[in-house]
Amino acid sequence: RTMACGIAGFSNPGEQYHRKKESWIKVLDDMNRIQKHRGPDDEGTYLDDECGLAHVRLSIIDLKNGHQPMIRQKDRKDCAVIFNGEIYNMKSLRNELERKGAKFQTTSDTEVILVGYMRYGAAFVEKLNGIFSIAIWDGALKKLYLFRDRLGVKPLFYTMKENTLVFSSELKGLFQYPGVEPVIDREGLGEVFGLGPAKSYGKGVFQGIREVLPGHLIEYGKEGWKDHAYWKLEAKPHEDSVKETIEKTSWLVHDAVRMQMLSDIPICTFLSGGVDSSLVTSICAKTLKKEGKQLDTFSFDFQNNHQYFQANSFQPSEDRPWVEKMVTYSGTNHTFLECGNMDLISDLYRAVDARDLPCMADVESSMLYFCSLVAKSHKVTLTGECADEIFGGYPWFHKKECFEADNFPWSMDMEPRKMLLRDDILKMIDLESYSREAYQKTIDETPKLYGEDSTESRRREISYLNLRLFMVTLLDRMDRTIMYSGLEARVPFADHRIVEYLYNVPWKIKCLNGEAKGLLRAAGKEDLPPEVLYRRKSPYPKTYDPNYERMLSEELRRVMAKGEAPINQLTDKKKVEKFLESPKDYGKPWYGQLMAGPQMTAYLLQVNYWLEHYKIRLNL
Repeated sequence: RTMACGIAGFSNPGEQYHRKKESWIKVLDDMNRIQKHRGPDDEGTYLDDECGLAHVRLSIIDLKNGHQPMIRQKDRKDCAVIFNGEIYNMKSLRNELERKGAKFQTTSDTEVILVGYMRYGAAFVEKLNGIFSIAIWDGALKKLYLFRDRLGVKPLFYTMKENTLVFSSELKGLFQYPGVEPVIDREGLGEVFGLGPAKSYGKGVFQGIREVLPGHLIEYGKEGWKDHAYWKLEAKPHEDSVKETIEKTSWLVHDAVRMQMLSDIPICTFLSGGVDSSLVTSICAKTLKKEGKQLDTFSFDFQNNHQYFQANSFQPSEDRPWVEKMVTYSGTNHTFLECGNMDLISDLYRAVDARDLPCMADVESSMLYFCSLVAKSHKVTLTGECADEIFGGYPWFHKKECFEADNFPWSMDMEPRKMLLRDDILKMIDLESYSREAYQKTIDETPKLYGEDSTESRRREISYLNLRLFMVTLLDRMDRTIMYSGLEARVPFADHRIVEYLYNVPWKIKCLNGEAKGLLRAAGKEDLPPEVLYRRKSPYPKTYDPNYERMLSEELRRVMAKGEAPINQLTDKKKVEKFLESPKDYGKPWYGQLMAGPQMTAYLLQVNYWLEHYKIRLNL
């Protein structure tokens, strides 16, 4: 199998890039250099008359022969591929292609994609089970194809510059192309302050930049530009009994975890002691034990957190005691990692470099810090991410006010987002309307089942909102923070087969015995001790240290004291000072479950750094 990587490139049907070969190769080299953290082990470029491709690689499988761009001949013309991700059903696809006469020169999944495309065309993408962003240049057809996995685990951004399609795994790659500038208009500010740290799917926040939609492919050639959906969620009646549903769910989860353990190098898991990560860990540990191997696990916390921790409805318990129970139960080789305040604050800015956008503040910077430590010893990790979105674990699946809200249930109160901005900016961008339009667009697209009652129908809407926006924000966080240190994260719960099946399981089975994620708990009862199986949800940890909050406030005051700080064009100094002096309410998040008062201070620091560091032009 291949690898975590970064891809980039450009194509223009009217160009002849060979005429200025050196300058175009330099553009490709620049695109590689800026994404080098995604693939420190190898890099390559390819230039044809109408297309250029660039690739950086982190080797996980077929360490010797997986070099990209990979090129084969089709109708005596080049067919070239670059690929970021993992194809988990690679072996069965390879066998199928060999039965039809295909010959392989490597053991990499990149070659399976290329040979599969050459045999079946673009429809081959429907056979892939995995996480991926792929670019294929077909020299015979003179067409560039871009593909993105069904749930958008792997990123892929693009923009049109005159007649050139420019694409990249990360936004920063696009800015290496001549004339593609970082500009933020009113819509971009609507994204940052109205939806942030989430964003509308399909939008790249910067003016003129978009992303390939999850489950879509784009083709670009002489006839122009086409966007196709090759996968869509479908609403169907659920016909399995409770017992069959538990059995099938259990099988799907086990199969996804085992498929995603494929690697030529040792894997590890992130273990929080919650039911999701514990289940993934338990399955991995049992599988490795049969081979006489021990699983490595890692957990995250903050220095002195037990001293300051305050339980609230969002975060009922600390993780450490639960992690210890699981380590004993599964016999893993465990490392407890801790993060201090200084690391947390300095990594706020590195987290922006990783995401190219303001992000989940210290929730993201701590993840970046922890991943940089794990990357010293490992290249592949499995995580429990996405189970809450799919199995209905979040409070907003259960709370009456979320059910009745006419907005995103994880950011229902827009006041904290507005209270620090200048009045003229608020007049220019109606954040409430911006957010509501994005919400309504998603609601209108929700696949519905004819004849379903209004409660079940609303649950589908909340489920779909989660899949399209909340889950993708967490997947983005995982991809960028983890790839920043050249680590690959796999997310078994985001296997599209699990998502398709669970989307149609009625709530009374999902929430079996009235228990949040009751179905998942029932499916995992052979794999976990009962106390872990029934532990109440506690999200990713955050610091409760008052010193951290004090240090953030000092940093923001210091930044805003500089007249030229770009944040001063957007925020009102008096409003900000009043906010910094008032006590922060940890129990009232403005996004998700973790982003409360201190995270708003951190977010403003990130916005300022982002505007300054990316030399962003505001076009309001």
